Amino acid sequence: MPQCRERDARLAAAGLIAMRDTSRSLPSFREALAVWAKIGCLGFGGPAGQIALMHRILVEEKRWIGERRFLHALNYCMLLPGPEAQQLAIYIGWLLHRTWGGIVAGTLFVLPGAAVMLGLSLLYASYHQLPLVQAIFFGIKPAVLAIVLHALMRIGKRALATRFSILLAGAAFVAIFFLDLPFPLIVLGAGAIGFLASRLQRASKETNAAEESGAVIDDLLDAAQPDHVKATPRRALGVLAVWLPLWLAPVVILIACLGRAHVFSQIALFFSEMAVVTFGGAYAVLAYVAQAAVTGYGWLRPGEMLDGLGMAETTPGPLILVLQYVGLIVAYRDPGGLPPWFAGTLGAALTLWVTFTPCFLWIFLGAPYVERLRHNKALAAALAAITAAVVGVILNLAVWFALHTIFGAVQETRLGGLRLWGPVWHSLDLPALTLAIAAAIVMFRFKVGMLPTLAACALIGGTYRLLA
Repeated sequence: MPQCRERDARLAAAGLIAMRDTSRSLPSFREALAVWAKIGCLGFGGPAGQIALMHRILVEEKRWIGERRFLHALNYCMLLPGPEAQQLAIYIGWLLHRTWGGIVAGTLFVLPGAAVMLGLSLLYASYHQLPLVQAIFFGIKPAVLAIVLHALMRIGKRALATRFSILLAGAAFVAIFFLDLPFPLIVLGAGAIGFLASRLQRASKETNAAEESGAVIDDLLDAAQPDHVKATPRRALGVLAVWLPLWLAPVVILIACLGRAHVFSQIALFFSEMAVVTFGGAYAVLAYVAQAAVTGYGWLRPGEMLDGLGMAETTPGPLILVLQYVGLIVAYRDPGGLPPWFAGTLGAALTLWVTFTPCFLWIFLGAPYVERLRHNKALAAALAAITAAVVGVILNLAVWFALHTIFGAVQETRLGGLRLWGPVWHSLDLPALTLAIAAAIVMFRFKVGMLPTLAACALIGGTYRLLA
């Protein structure tokens, strides 16, 4: 305890905390709101780009949160079902300004991209059969493949630092691609392996980096733990009492009024299920939804799913705003007695609600316990193992996209307990393959950004398609 008092005195002397009123060191709610709005508008590039943007602004520039607490929060969010980047924003907003801080951060992270994606999806639903639109998306699809591969490499460099983590990633890929094991089983299995390996001292070597000082949240929590960070059963029950009805009430009402077979009920049920079972971050969500929407429900064709992902890559906000596009297309094509554009808008709004509302529940419910266990090495090893397994899940997504981008037809075969995806070789699309290789070269070798790559591929591929 004398060491803690000496630390507090040293920080107070440096002006980092106030001994009697530590809240003075926090950014104002208005300042935080402006920062979250900026992140929401500039968050291009999928989860890898958005996490890098938050790290640059919140860790390096603002010094609102320290490096190790940022990574610990990220590993927890990777454990949760749903979009890890938005959940990380909720987590940090909650640390700064309690529940309302988390709500504002999570909402502003999604809102700008959702507005843009709604407009693009409505235009696509109405005009996607025009030759010009088809030509543009012919060029975008190979660029999307290169972007997914680039994200795979960026996440892999951070997560696969040891042979142990590489083996976990490879095992996760085999489990999902060849054995068709469910996402939750893979993620929970990786976490259990990481936990046991840590206990047996077989996990990857640990970093000896010292805990940094000077970050606002870290210094405040070292000085005195605020009430909202304390984990209590009463607080957990209060969170459940508020956020479970907010999430599930629309689903129950739709089923009761319209029946389970109605398109809105199906959207609500499917994406609510997705919000629970899609562990492993945004790319894991995409892999699950892409295969379910295309091969399971038959809502979209593979090319249409790639078109939606291309639109999501060109907009700010979470990459899984592509789910908003899926919900819109499904309702647009089965509007009942409503105008198609209005039914599509309702389908998109419903998808957004049941997809993102649970994210607030997961963070507000679990974050206090995660903060309490932040120095637990076994838990940290379990979270790191899950992050490594997610790399294998993203590799599965990249292979799935590659097959459906480069080949016009793909067939699935079963060999005992193995599932094999095989291309129909005579359907090889050489222009798409060439464009994908070119996009990968400019991104990996010449470090060209995502948006210029997308724009160039849309122009080149679109021009070729129109001329051909």
